[in-house]
Amino acid sequence: GESWEKQTRKILSCFGAGSGVELALERFLRLVRIITQVRLATAHGLPGYKLACRKRTTNGENRVNILLRLSTLIDALNERVGKTAYWLVLAAVLISAGNAIVRYAFNVSSNSWLEVQWYLFSAVFLFCAGYTLLHNQHVRIDVIANRLPRKAQLWIDILGTVFFLLPMACIILWLSWPVFVDSFYSKEVSTNAGGLIIWPARLLLPAGFSLLILQGISQLIKHVAYLAGTIPDPGDGDDGSSAEELLAEEIRRMAEAPK
Repeated sequence: GESWEKQTRKILSCFGAGSGVELALERFLRLVRIITQVRLATAHGLPGYKLACRKRTTNGENRVNILLRLSTLIDALNERVGKTAYWLVLAAVLISAGNAIVRYAFNVSSNSWLEVQWYLFSAVFLFCAGYTLLHNQHVRIDVIANRLPRKAQLWIDILGTVFFLLPMACIILWLSWPVFVDSFYSKEVSTNAGGLIIWPARLLLPAGFSLLILQGISQLIKHVAYLAGTIPDPGDGDDGSSAEELLAEEIRRMAEAPK
C-alpha cells in the first residue's frame, strides 16, 4: 500500500503542483487511507461502523448526563429556596399578629408594616411555585389521568409543560420584567402614607416565575429521561398523595372509626 501510494505521487508530480488532476487524486488517496483504517479495525474484531456508533453513543450519554446534572442543580436550588420561604410564613404571622395587637391595644397603626405583610405573603407564593412543582403538590383536578398508566401520565405532564406551563411562565416573565425595571429606575413608592418602596415587590414576580421555569425544565428532563429508560421514575420519591388527599383520608378514617 505504501509503495503504491509513492508511485501514485510520482505520477501526480507530472501534472504540476496545484492542478485539478493532482487535487482530485490527492482526495482519492485520502479516501483510500480511510478505507484501509476501517479494514484494519474490522480485522481486529471491531468494525469501523461500530467505532462511529460507539462514539456517537458516548457523546449522547454525555449530553444526557449534563442535562441530568443540570436538573439536579435546579432541584437543589428550588429545594433550598422553598425551605427558606418557610421562615417567611412565620415572619408574616408574627408581623400580622403584632400589627393587630398594637392597633387594638394602643390605637397605633403603620402602613409600612401592613405592606410588609403582603410583601411576605407574595414572596411565599411566588418563591415556592417551583418548590411545589418539584414535589408535585400543585392542585390538580384529575378525572382521567389517575386511571392511566404511569407512562401516559408522564406524557400528559410533558405536553402540559411544553405547551402550557413554560409558555405561560415565559410570557409572564417577559411582561413583568419591564415593569420592575421602570419601578426601579423611577424609585416608585407606595401611594399610602408612610408606605414602602415598590420595586422589591415588582421583582418578586419575575424572580418567582424564573424559578418556576427552571423547575419546569428540570421536570421535563427527568420525565424524558425516565421514558428513555435512563433513570428510575422521578415520582417514586414522593408519597403520591397531596396534602388535601391526606386530609380527606384522615377524615374518612375518623368517620369510619368505631365510637
